Amino acid sequence: MPAAPAAERVYTHIKQAVLDRRYEGGTLLTEGELAEAVGVSRTPVREALLKLEMEGLLKLYPKKGALVLAVSAQEISDVIETRLLVEEFAVRKAVPAPPALIERLEELVERQRQHAEAGDLAAVSATDRAFHAEIVRNAGNEILSRLYDQLRDRQLRMGVALMHAQPDRVTKNITEHADMLDAIRTGDTEAAAACVHRHLSWVKVLVRGEER
Repeated sequence: MPAAPAAERVYTHIKQAVLDRRYEGGTLLTEGELAEAVGVSRTPVREALLKLEMEGLLKLYPKKGALVLAVSAQEISDVIETRLLVEEFAVRKAVPAPPALIERLEELVERQRQHAEAGDLAAVSATDRAFHAEIVRNAGNEILSRLYDQLRDRQLRMGVALMHAQPDRVTKNITEHADMLDAIRTGDTEAAAACVHRHLSWVKVLVRGEER
């Protein structure tokens, strides 16, 4: 397989590090350090940084570098509000669920447990996101699925940040996923929608400074 273009390699390196919090919010990245880390010249670094600024992950400062933007309370609130609208609708459309969806959700819950036991919060967050995305995809609305996919990076980054802030939420999330799966498996549409609402609403509570 041919090597990926230099700018693409830099882009992937920085983005993954930002999403899994190896580059924390508030970190100032310099072109020289990034070029050395990836083994490229500064030109593809500049190209990658511009793309990541457009995606809202970085803020560029000429002759200084790129600042990794922290996850804000407003961003969290906006994403959760959007997810509530999409996911409550989607879970109602997904019930009654086909056997393939049930099997896939069972697999993801088990995988999330394994990642949690290993202490891999980035993998826990990715699996968490995959669980919800699977339900949205099975609602059968392609436009809705594309809209939901646009939230992917924000969800992954937020998920890791929130789990670092509230470590006990990892276990609670897995339990709530299992409850959601049970409601979907039994075909209880209202219970499934209630599980989705309860599962997502805790984040808005946390943003307000309360604990659930």
